[in-house]
Amino acid sequence: MKPKGYTLRLATALTLISLLVLVAIQPAAAATGPICDQFGTTTQGNYVVMNNRWGTSATQCINVTTNGFQITQQDGTGNLSGAPVSYPAIYIGCHYGNCSPNSPLPRQISQISTANTSVNLTLTSSGTYDAAYDIWLNADTNVSGVQDTEIMIWLHYQGSIQPVGSQVGTVSLAGRSWQVWVGNNGQNNVVSYRTTGATSFNADAMVFVRDAITRGSNFGTTAWYLTSMQMGFEPWIGGVGLAVNSFSATIGGGGGGGNPTATRTPTPGGPTATRTPTPGSGGGSTCSPVNATITAPFTRDGAGTFCWQASNLGAYINSWNLASLTVNGVNFTNRYAFTSSLPAKINGFWYVRYVGNFPWSHFEAR
Repeated sequence: MKPKGYTLRLATALTLISLLVLVAIQPAAAATGPICDQFGTTTQGNYVVMNNRWGTSATQCINVTTNGFQITQQDGTGNLSGAPVSYPAIYIGCHYGNCSPNSPLPRQISQISTANTSVNLTLTSSGTYDAAYDIWLNADTNVSGVQDTEIMIWLHYQGSIQPVGSQVGTVSLAGRSWQVWVGNNGQNNVVSYRTTGATSFNADAMVFVRDAITRGSNFGTTAWYLTSMQMGFEPWIGGVGLAVNSFSATIGGGGGGGNPTATRTPTPGGPTATRTPTPGSGGGSTCSPVNATITAPFTRDGAGTFCWQASNLGAYINSWNLASLTVNGVNFTNRYAFTSSLPAKINGFWYVRYVGNFPWSHFEAR
């Protein structure tokens, strides 16, 4: 899994490739219960919960609950002048190619009106750690590796630790005063907002995104993409008992209308891709009439209903603000999906049915 916003992350490209291989072969864990595997993950409704023990070989275990998780074992020790040992977290969006079910991300920042989120935490009086959101921005929709900018929102910290870089001022956002820290960890730029003592938080995370990108185009622009919103803990020492009791996030559409996309709530067994009841050859169904033959890279924005056939959809498809998107009868509405996960072609083609109701409805194949 992707290491956090600190120096001393992955030293070489070979190490990064090794991590990606580990992620690719990591078996899925149960929806609830313990995870001790280094990069073990499970889906929790429309979220992903990850152990993400990236910075130590010592054991770490979390217990996944119906609404979050709790750290039950953490034996590592981090450098108090450098990196923590891990970032166990729950998230919506895509992280190292692992996307939450029905993910509304990545989405272009200009097309997001709000990113309302809430969390309730259990903190501990022992150990050295922070409790923080991690929000990732990227110049494009590639979510397979390191993203370009990391925005951290520290709700609490304990011990002699600090964010990446140096403090450049303070700002008032979401009803609180925050220290603002800016730096680079050797892989990406980092903007951190730090307060302490918050066991619950309810705010529009876009106020932090918009503040961050005003601090220089190297931190992002409205043409960049929000790729994930994560909430968890960075332990340096200890951390047993830290818990995310509940977490939610809602991504609101842009284009001036502020129309919300689906709210992501932690209901176990959330929706997955389902086939329509009209079968065709190859185990799926076509659409008709076919309006055009498309090939990646391909982008469509706007209202309308279309049926396309494609023999090449590139590496992935993605959509947002659509009423419906199906591929050979399988629902991929407002989801990021690798083409390897698409249903089998029918007579050499995927049949893509697009239904958009807004000027900012969007589909892409790249």
